[in-house]
Amino acid sequence: MRYSTLVSTDVLASHISDPAWVVIDCRFSLADAAAGGMLYAGRHIPGAHYAHLDRHLSARVTDLTGRHPLPEPEMLRQRLGEWGITPQSQVVVYDDAGGAIAARLWWLLRWLGHEAVAVLDGGWSRWCEAGGEQQKMVPVTLPSSFVGQPDNRMWLTTDQLQEALAKDEIVLVDARAPERFSGEVEHIDPVAGHIPEAVNHPFQNNLNRAGLFKPADHLRHAFEPLLRGRLPQQVVHMCGSGVTACHNLLAMEIAGLTGSRLYAGSWSEWIRDRERPCVRSA
Repeated sequence: MRYSTLVSTDVLASHISDPAWVVIDCRFSLADAAAGGMLYAGRHIPGAHYAHLDRHLSARVTDLTGRHPLPEPEMLRQRLGEWGITPQSQVVVYDDAGGAIAARLWWLLRWLGHEAVAVLDGGWSRWCEAGGEQQKMVPVTLPSSFVGQPDNRMWLTTDQLQEALAKDEIVLVDARAPERFSGEVEHIDPVAGHIPEAVNHPFQNNLNRAGLFKPADHLRHAFEPLLRGRLPQQVVHMCGSGVTACHNLLAMEIAGLTGSRLYAGSWSEWIRDRERPCVRSA
């Protein structure tokens, strides 16, 4: 069986010694970019490699990009190969933030055509609560040659987004917290507010109190009103920098609302040009 959205801790534990399964630790803190790597060095799921959001899952920031531009495909392919990922690999990604960071790598692998990738439901905390094995040793893996090709129909540039909004072709869903969406609070980006016509669905709403993804029917019930009668393929997700937006993409896939897309630059790229309209509803 191949997993393409979520995998439970029990299932992962039963495959922890399976060479066909590759585990990636994506723990990361925006407040301290070194914190995730330090946590990984302290202890991690056996066999897991570490993916740093800034260094491994993003390209260099420029004056025109958001805070986490999509990585160059060739550099990403090289990194995935170093982790031993092959076309036959079942990849499992996890973090300690409800999947908010791990979903980025989930989406990147799908972008390069690798469908057998799943987020560990409940992440590191659930693994520890379940008594999952932990280790400090960094795995030694025989590198592979990852040959996936990017499908650039899965995301929009800022120009494409502006054109689609002008033609009323899409529904734009913003995954940021309500206070950031409204512009009441902004502690990360220099401009507060949101893109006109965007609707807010904070990614945290995809999780239950235990930090697990809600059942598919619950997620479907939450997202369907946002579609406004549009097809899932007409939904575009954004956030502050194109990372946590992937959590909403994953949630829609779990709900069976497949084919939504990512605005990769998101708010931090949109505001690079002060001529682009912004709305504050605070």
